[in-house]
Amino acid sequence: MLPMVALGQTLEECQQAAEQNYPLISQYGLIEKTTELTVANIQKGWLPQVSALAQATYQSDVTAWPDQMKTVYQQMGIDMKGLKKDQYRIGVDIQQTIYDGGAINSQKQIAREQGKVQAAQNEVNIYNVRKRVNEMYFALLVLDEQIKLNQDLQGLLGGHERKLASMVKNGTAAESDYQNVKAERLSVMQQATNLVGQKAMLQRMLSTFCGVEVKEVQKPVMNVAVVQQQTGLRPELKSLDAQIVMINAQEKALDSALMPKLGLFAQGFYGYPGLNMFEDMMRHDWSLNGIVGARLTWNIGALYTRKNDKAKLQLQRDMIVSNRETFLFNNNMEQIQQNENIERYKRLMADDAEIISLRQTVRKAAESKLSHGIIDVNDLVREINAENAARVLQSMHEIEMLKEIYDKKFTINN
Repeated sequence: MLPMVALGQTLEECQQAAEQNYPLISQYGLIEKTTELTVANIQKGWLPQVSALAQATYQSDVTAWPDQMKTVYQQMGIDMKGLKKDQYRIGVDIQQTIYDGGAINSQKQIAREQGKVQAAQNEVNIYNVRKRVNEMYFALLVLDEQIKLNQDLQGLLGGHERKLASMVKNGTAAESDYQNVKAERLSVMQQATNLVGQKAMLQRMLSTFCGVEVKEVQKPVMNVAVVQQQTGLRPELKSLDAQIVMINAQEKALDSALMPKLGLFAQGFYGYPGLNMFEDMMRHDWSLNGIVGARLTWNIGALYTRKNDKAKLQLQRDMIVSNRETFLFNNNMEQIQQNENIERYKRLMADDAEIISLRQTVRKAAESKLSHGIIDVNDLVREINAENAARVLQSMHEIEMLKEIYDKKFTINN
């Protein structure tokens, strides 16, 4: 992905860019290809299965004619040598499945469902990227507001500093008053340096995470009504549902394991002895031999473990159902907490504007009192800081409420 500059990016744009840039996104294609290869390999179970054989043995005893018959054959002029104890065979065995009771189809279905489970889990991991983007994005918004208010505070203190400098020259103010305001302004400038450094660090982190260069972030429009109560949309629930479907496929495979299997076979070998024992007893020569036929097998051994296998699958299913209920419970608790936080911030924000207005009035009154010598500079600085703190709280309440709204959107996947 080529990096690109994006000025004033929205939260949604950052989330989409982060999801596309996250390394796990490539696993979707890998999971799909792996599933296709697995299914293709299972499908090859319908192809003839060929195996080669090379064998050499030495036996302690072999099939032989009784001595009386040997004597009779010798009187007839026939030399009946009998079988040799060393025997050799080189051959090929071919098996062709005709009917497998649905075993191959069950294996393919299980492989497909396993791929879906992996893809669903991958979706869960990628979905969690949104929350990490939210944390960095709203932290940047907070820093932007703090930097802006810091600049306003510097401007206000700078104005009083210049005014006091003029008053010191005219002998109407003490040097210490000027120095007090100047020290306060320098302290605020230090805070600005710290805030700018934190913002630069977060910008680099968010840019790296999104794969794009994020210069500025836009404050989302506040709309509480857009977040509605919903269930069943989180990818975690889709992942759990996919696991249930896979268990159902595994349970179906247990039924196919009980079915008989029908197939054709062919065996051919070159060696000694062959299938004609009488001929091989007379001549110790290697020969070509072959067998073709049909085979019906029915392995009832699956009955021994079927009950336990079904019980294990049911336990796994019950565990997934329990995990689903636990997730929904925790998800609902998160929504309750987020709803309460949103309402709390709404109540706090209702008073913020009035508090700022009152603090501003008190600060202006303090400026007037200072010019008349009623209060000292320390009292003015205290009132200036109190007004700034009220403005900071107002911006924090607004951004924290926005964050709660988007955290709830994440919680319900809105």
